[in-house]
Amino acid sequence: MPIERDTVLHSWCVQAEWDASTIVGGRGARFWDAGGRRYLDMSSLAECMNLGHQHPAIVRAIREQAERLCFVTAAWGAGPRAELAGLLIEKSGFEGGRVFFTLGGADANEQAVKFARQASGRPHGAVIARDRSYHGASYGAMAFSGDSRTRSQVEPAAFNVWHVPPPYAYRCPFGATPPAEEPDPDACGALAVEAVGRAIDAHPDTAAVLVEPDAGTNGIVAPDNYWPGLRRLTRERRVVLIADEVMSGFGRCGEWFAWQRHGAEGRPDLMTLAKGLTGAHVPLGAVVLSRDVASRLEHQMLYTGLTYCGHPLACAAGVAAVHAYEDEHLIERSRTLGAWLFRELQAMQRRHPVIGDVRGGHGLFAVLELVRNRDTREFLRPWPDVHPSLRALVARALEAGVSFAVRGNLILLAPPLVIEESDLREALDLLDRLLATSEWS
Repeated sequence: MPIERDTVLHSWCVQAEWDASTIVGGRGARFWDAGGRRYLDMSSLAECMNLGHQHPAIVRAIREQAERLCFVTAAWGAGPRAELAGLLIEKSGFEGGRVFFTLGGADANEQAVKFARQASGRPHGAVIARDRSYHGASYGAMAFSGDSRTRSQVEPAAFNVWHVPPPYAYRCPFGATPPAEEPDPDACGALAVEAVGRAIDAHPDTAAVLVEPDAGTNGIVAPDNYWPGLRRLTRERRVVLIADEVMSGFGRCGEWFAWQRHGAEGRPDLMTLAKGLTGAHVPLGAVVLSRDVASRLEHQMLYTGLTYCGHPLACAAGVAAVHAYEDEHLIERSRTLGAWLFRELQAMQRRHPVIGDVRGGHGLFAVLELVRNRDTREFLRPWPDVHPSLRALVARALEAGVSFAVRGNLILLAPPLVIEESDLREALDLLDRLLATSEWS
């Protein structure tokens, strides 16, 4: 049998350095490799397995759909496609809107920008996005992203994309509070909204603002006043607001979609989905369009298409996933268990000076930002470098059977929403011990 490291091109790594176990199975919040070693999944792998590994209802739905119909193009109707679109419109409150299905998050974001430009009558209009954001690895999505991994590969201005500083209250890029003072989230959030307004003014052809409402691998959780302020601003300027809910959707942040924390007034014009849409059991993405945007496109030619958009197998998995979130009360569970997780991490922060900030608390998503000096907020290593001790911590955790995700000086906690409380406690106890026994100089 061919060795994977010799035959597969792996993403986000130097190929010569790739070396990982072969995973052969999983159930709930755990998965295991070919050698029989089991791992507790504290990141839902790529923050996507919200329903855990091998959810029986989704596996069953895929099997049953495969026996009926594996594929039909979007030129024909398909029952699972229509059913899933209806469920997404219902859960998001986008009555009268439409759904366009894609293959994943990156192409969902590209299609959303395409729809925003077409609906606004600005086919080459500017897009305002944020620094330290991530929207995918296709060229268009890389241009939208303000990520250190993508900015070196593409020139955003060539795509008429312009970036503004993020609402990063702990290290406010607008200088709302100096390091010696407590962060002022509201001040930082308001200044971040003002920055978007200035960017729109600088680019009068702006068609869309594309942002992540909450969670993201950048580890920045926006202050509570940011999204409502951004929604008001984009309405006033008649600019389409696109919510990238690829990671934050489907209970990850304690609601079906993260913007729903702000009520119906926070509803965006377009919303992009993937990851939790099928709990990662089958690749699928989607763009949910408001009634207003959909109506503007109703009598126009839609110059887009994907051979596998709305694939019946994937949509059947999506239908089963939505029902699983609902039947198992996982949205509410994420909110409740996430609040407990946040309190535990705050207590951990009091024990470990290396934890400069704890962010999250809206659902089963939390971020620990590690620092060299809590008073000055000095980085462990310049972003996005990972401190050797943090790499060692992850390796020691794997040896103990727990898989943590890190990026830069951040530990990202996003376990499956089905994780048992005892397993979550086990992971936090291990993290507590590893932080105490690591050298952070």
